Amino acid sequence: MTDATPIKFSHPDITARGEARAHVSFQGLKTLWINTGTLCNIECANCYIHSSPTDDRLVYLTASEASHVFDMVGHDAIEIGFTGGEPFMNPDMLSMMHDALGRGHSVLVLTNAMQPMQRPGIKSGLLDIKARYGERMTLRVSLDHHTEALHDAERGVGGFAKTMEGLRWLAGDGFSLAIAGRSIPGETEEQARSGYAALFAREGVHLDTADRSALVIFPEMDEKADVPEITTACWDILHVDPAEMMCATSRMVVKRKGAAKPVFVACTLLPDDPQFEMGETLAESLTPVKLNHRHCAKFCVLGGASCSAG
Repeated sequence: MTDATPIKFSHPDITARGEARAHVSFQGLKTLWINTGTLCNIECANCYIHSSPTDDRLVYLTASEASHVFDMVGHDAIEIGFTGGEPFMNPDMLSMMHDALGRGHSVLVLTNAMQPMQRPGIKSGLLDIKARYGERMTLRVSLDHHTEALHDAERGVGGFAKTMEGLRWLAGDGFSLAIAGRSIPGETEEQARSGYAALFAREGVHLDTADRSALVIFPEMDEKADVPEITTACWDILHVDPAEMMCATSRMVVKRKGAAKPVFVACTLLPDDPQFEMGETLAESLTPVKLNHRHCAKFCVLGGASCSAG
């Protein structure tokens, strides 16, 4: 009788090969993410957080709950990121943005720029926020590809047209913008950036596609793909600094359905994995993060990606 083959990502400290698993120590808070809830107006084919029009396992965070979280941050100005689901489905979204900006923070909102953002009340509110706070507010619009066919293959027929409608409105009114795309097999990053540049030139959207913070092309995340585990030796082998990982400088707040209070989690990618839940206070959450998940390897360490603006 032989022992079973070790399973990857099954032990917090040791890899399947018996090597010491890498971890990331906290370096200081630069970005605090607010998950506004997993409800979304669409259901993408490969949504990393599994949002949909019916998925409310992460419920809407309220303005009062967000205010309590902002109190924990203190007076140092940081980036407050809002993600979902679709943030503009949350009825308190504009209030939370006002609160964060009024405290001196910058705000980054991840949106699909579709129907929820295009409601007249939201548009009016966004224009008011822009008038008050200017470029301290950035909206990062999800545009999976520069072609309609590939974007709609991910987000549904008609999605590209609706997103472009929202994007044109934002650009026309002078909002600070960024774009979130996805890497496509067989297309180089240079080809992708050229494709987006051509699209934006046709649509009158002024955005520097060579700027990697203005056009962020995220690696695709396949939850079934075989990816390597990250060991303590990998930092030197890959020439990667653990201090550059997203979890070195950011945390996310979520509220689970049925929970009395929101909780902090290690990052935007892993709100559902219990090992990455880090307590009800910011202070509790500032402990090292063990890279015991395939997303840690594929997206952050090997992919070099970060959800934050900087």
